[in-house]
Amino acid sequence: MYYPRSFLKFILLAFLLVSLPLVYALAELILSLDRLQTQGQQAVQEAAQAGRASRQLLEQSGTLERVVRQHLILEDAALLDDYARVRQEFQATLRQLSELPLSRPQLTALEGLGGSESRLHDLLRAQPRSADASLRLADGYARLADGAQAMLGATNELTERAIERLQETAREGRQKWLYLVLATAGIAIALAIVFSVLIARPIRQLDQAIRQMGTADFTHAVEVTGPADLRYLGQRLEWLRTRLHDLEEQQNRFLRHVSHELKTPLTAVREGAELLRDNVGGRLTSGQQDIVRIVRDNTLQLQKLIEDLLTYHQTRAMEPQALGPVSLTDVVGGVLREHKLAALARMISFETQLPPVPIVGDASKLRTIVDNLVSNAIKYSPRAGTIRIELAQREGFAVLDVLDEGAGVDPQERQRIFDSFYQGRPPTEGKVKGSGLGLAIAREYALAHGGRIEVTDRADGRPGARFRLLLPLPGGATAVAGATAVLPEHPLVQGGGR
Repeated sequence: MYYPRSFLKFILLAFLLVSLPLVYALAELILSLDRLQTQGQQAVQEAAQAGRASRQLLEQSGTLERVVRQHLILEDAALLDDYARVRQEFQATLRQLSELPLSRPQLTALEGLGGSESRLHDLLRAQPRSADASLRLADGYARLADGAQAMLGATNELTERAIERLQETAREGRQKWLYLVLATAGIAIALAIVFSVLIARPIRQLDQAIRQMGTADFTHAVEVTGPADLRYLGQRLEWLRTRLHDLEEQQNRFLRHVSHELKTPLTAVREGAELLRDNVGGRLTSGQQDIVRIVRDNTLQLQKLIEDLLTYHQTRAMEPQALGPVSLTDVVGGVLREHKLAALARMISFETQLPPVPIVGDASKLRTIVDNLVSNAIKYSPRAGTIRIELAQREGFAVLDVLDEGAGVDPQERQRIFDSFYQGRPPTEGKVKGSGLGLAIAREYALAHGGRIEVTDRADGRPGARFRLLLPLPGGATAVAGATAVLPEHPLVQGGGR
């Protein structure tokens, strides 16, 4: 497909080509109306001329008849001069009528009138004239007047035929205009659709490239077809994608190296604290034991943070895992058993409603999602609180609700708690220790399964937060891209912890 160098020129060319059929239809309509107007004017002029000439012919034939009767009675030769003058006018009117578009019978009748008048004129000039000739003259001119009267009706028929021709022309014009409008409208619509696709294609490619880079997907090259200025813009986006991809790889290498370098000396510090706690270097006083315990707890917390960083890094480069049938009920039950001791330590109880809900996904990633939601609820629940976990199927989705009795999540924080390393407001019982990556990883895994995670207030009006996990059911309209057999790993761009 040939594209002009400028996108603006391409739009103008598309507008011109789409307008050409409509302009042609408009021009054809104007020409047809002009032809119809010309035909109407000509028909009106011919009808008016025919009516005027036929009336003149009737008056002239009556005048001829009257002059002849007077001459027959008075035998006045001067009347013949008047007759000659009227006769010339009569013949001129006959010629004028013969030039009009009369029918063949009307032209024959008109020629008959001229021939009759000529014979009567010869008979009038014949000398001597018998009584029988005078009667024939009187009777002949009377029939001549009757013939002129008949021609008056013939000219009325001419007017009616002209009107019928105009009506027929108008009908044909309407039918032709209808076909022309339909054809040109169809051509214009087809051209508009074609150019809309051609114009939208490079814009759609640019939009797709920007969206891919917005989701930190720098693996697909940016290809833009179209006018030269849009192709140049696509080349600049490709340069930006390459640059961002290089920067991301540098960031990953830095994160991997720093995590490794931090983990090695931290292991030595933790092992030293363990040796001191075991009195390997000698018995410690109670104060020294408290210091060693503080050192040990903080090294364990720091080690957990480093492990979370490594896990965060691994989720960005992990190979796709095969999908398979997973019982979400069994996943939730297994996670609750693992957190049983942590819940007992704070006298937290679980209320569950877990009907069988099978889905298709990655069991280990689904377990990570549920584990992060449950551990988050335990951290933010008050002592002796209750965590309610409900599982249901609604509108093609498996819906898992985790409800705690904590302080809840402020509406201003409900989007930020999914940001990496972000931790929301601490509970009233003190600061909750964590890396701020749990909900980030959970949301990323949910998105990779074609689902999502939401946080709202409890529906029963009690204090606390409700985290809702929605995952598509097998065969649902929104199921995981059923055309693929693997779960793609998506880079963690946003996500977080509470």
